[in-house]
Amino acid sequence: MAQIKPGKWCPLIKKDCVELKCAWYCQVRGLNPQTGQEVDEWGCAITWAPMLMIENSQQQRQTGAAVESFRNEVIRTSEENKRAYLDSVKQDPTNVTPINPVINLLSSDAGDIEVTGDDELEVTND
Repeated sequence: MAQIKPGKWCPLIKKDCVELKCAWYCQVRGLNPQTGQEVDEWGCAITWAPMLMIENSQQQRQTGAAVESFRNEVIRTSEENKRAYLDSVKQDPTNVTPINPVINLLSSDAGDIEVTGDDELEVTND
């Protein structure tokens, strides 16, 4: 298959590319995201931009898929833990002890206000 070679015309300086004299002339190494072939070439950063954007898009899709997979695994594990907890509560409801019965502890000028799960307020002056 014939390969089309890009021209050397630079629209920025309005003449042929000066290659290594230009700060934007750089080497790119890696795999071509469209063909999978190895790339080790020098060229203008502007001409590399489309290929690098394609590679970036592919990496973003892979990252999104990995995050979604992780999310699904966390949800599945959470549901299993919830079922195991509810099963243990059904077997022996007296065995459930809250870790900390105080839901919220607020401070005010009048003293400490303790809000318990019973919707009662208790003010203590220390």
